[in-house]
Amino acid sequence: MSPANAEVAAAAAPPAAAVDWRPEDPAFWAAGGSRVAWRTLWLTTASLILSFATWFAMSAVVVRLPNVGFRFDTMELFWLTAMPGLAAGTLRLVHTFLIPIFGTRAVVGVATLAKLLPCLGLAYAVSHLDTPFWLFMVLAFLAGMGGGDFSSFMPSTSLFFPKRLQGAALGIQAGIGNFGVSVAQFVTPWIIGFAAFDALGGDSLRFVKGAVDRPMWLQNAFLVYVPLLVLLGVACLAFLRRVPVKASFREQLDIFRNKHTWFCTITYVMTFGSFSGLAAAFPLLILKVYGKFDGAPDPLAWAFLGPLIGSASRVIFGFVADKAGGAVLTQLCGLAMMGIGVALVATGALTPTSLDSFPLFVTLMLALFFFAGIGNAATFRQYPLIFKHNARQGAGVLGFTGAIAAYGPFLVSTLVGSSIAATGSPAAFFVGWIAYCAIGTAINWWYYARHGSEAPC
Repeated sequence: MSPANAEVAAAAAPPAAAVDWRPEDPAFWAAGGSRVAWRTLWLTTASLILSFATWFAMSAVVVRLPNVGFRFDTMELFWLTAMPGLAAGTLRLVHTFLIPIFGTRAVVGVATLAKLLPCLGLAYAVSHLDTPFWLFMVLAFLAGMGGGDFSSFMPSTSLFFPKRLQGAALGIQAGIGNFGVSVAQFVTPWIIGFAAFDALGGDSLRFVKGAVDRPMWLQNAFLVYVPLLVLLGVACLAFLRRVPVKASFREQLDIFRNKHTWFCTITYVMTFGSFSGLAAAFPLLILKVYGKFDGAPDPLAWAFLGPLIGSASRVIFGFVADKAGGAVLTQLCGLAMMGIGVALVATGALTPTSLDSFPLFVTLMLALFFFAGIGNAATFRQYPLIFKHNARQGAGVLGFTGAIAAYGPFLVSTLVGSSIAATGSPAAFFVGWIAYCAIGTAINWWYYARHGSEAPC
């Protein structure tokens, strides 16, 4: 096939068929490959926004549950924010291997439509006060499907683009996709305040807090995504294609024999694991640390800013990583996050005696999100270069590292909740988190960032 016919062939191929795909060929890329790749990127990125939004919707709703009549204690509330992370990490382990077996069209299309189940289920659960806690846990676990399919999206994108553009493409997709977290936490307090779907949405509950007593439609936080999921799911099944990269599950296991798979996993947990974990816990963290004071801030008025800043820095620094290299930015990220963690613990922002400490707490937390976003972009630039001699392995490592890092919401939520339950403060969690960042930063420096390192990137 001539390069000039590349786009025509890609567009005309039967949906299940693999198209001719040679992104490293300049003539092929210029003649039409670029247009197909970018079109695929924008469609899958739109779907990824909804994945993150449905994944984190529970973290925004959970802070309202006590005030509408649900009787859950502190640890139960943190468990509800943790369960989507437990599912996301586990499902990402599965998604890591799906693209070479089934292709982009089938995996992304079906995964998008599958998220209708937790959205409809949780919409029912939060609108009925007799919903048992075990059912909430099951549905919150299913919401993790929105985090699980990330490990199909990213390997797919890495296969569509040449190595020189993978940092930018992956940074755009992951960064813009991460905006779904902010969408969930920003849209939720607005959409639950009125009967957005009239009779179709069901009845309201009463939100009572102090002198405030008003109707609230918590189910809207999940129903708002239903029509969008249907639209994008159908579009993905109609317009996406697969690239000719195939491998069995057994063949893909070769990534685990490479030590760099495990080093990359450690650094990505440090970056994306921190981003996703803190994003899930941030609303409840504000509520439990500062909610005891008169005039306490509304967690949802502040929580969305963290994921928003982290997502924006990931998009911006994807381009920077292509120019400056990923290892140096990962090193900057690790050092900065350790310093911010020390400041959170040392200044008493986690053990306040009044609301006077709240501005410092928010500033430091937003700085954490900013540098975690930089690290997200930097690490995803590193991995394709570390595995530059085997694109299929590189794609698999992207999926696997994303899978383990997706346990961030589960680990952070349960550990923060345990720290607060045991000591009355999340400070113990942050001390352990600082130690982990030190390990990840040391590995990055020794193997990737220092002069004469084994795999400079």
